[in-house]
Amino acid sequence: MKEQKKRIRAQFRGKLRQKSPASRTADSAALCERLINSSIWEETRTVLFFAPMPEEPDLWPALQFVLHQGLTVALPRFDQGKGVYTASVVQDLAKDLVMGLHGIREPGPACVDHPLNLLDLILVPGLAFDLRGRRLGRGAGYYDRLLTGVRGTTCGIAFDEQISGDLPVEPHDVFVDCILTPTRWLQC
Repeated sequence: MKEQKKRIRAQFRGKLRQKSPASRTADSAALCERLINSSIWEETRTVLFFAPMPEEPDLWPALQFVLHQGLTVALPRFDQGKGVYTASVVQDLAKDLVMGLHGIREPGPACVDHPLNLLDLILVPGLAFDLRGRRLGRGAGYYDRLLTGVRGTTCGIAFDEQISGDLPVEPHDVFVDCILTPTRWLQC
């Protein structure tokens, strides 16, 4: 199973590397537009975004929009003592963020933690997703551990090229409830 996942990860990393910067920018803008205009905000008061790595969809414009709408916005912060991600509230992206694990932006030490089980919407990155809601992450299991503590709606965020046929799963893998791509919402 681990070798199979390793091969699939390499395949999707290759697809993401082949995506041009212009295509990545346009598709990220389409994702933001689709997300902002969704009816999901009618019931959402607290949302966990993620800071994108260079090849991932960039939802930063949607994060800024939602922040200005008065919703509680959190980002993952790595707790080195426990080896897990927690959620911490951000209010000012220019002041609240620091460089964290693997060069990923995260809330600084002054940001207040938010209970994972009180998040309404959790936006989830991944290398690949399938139509059943299975997610293939980067292999460290950080997001699977984070997702075990949430109770809100989990939404995979992906470019269309990241949607796959059946993905292999292990007992610790956590599924998402829906997936958002630049062209569609997929209920899992």
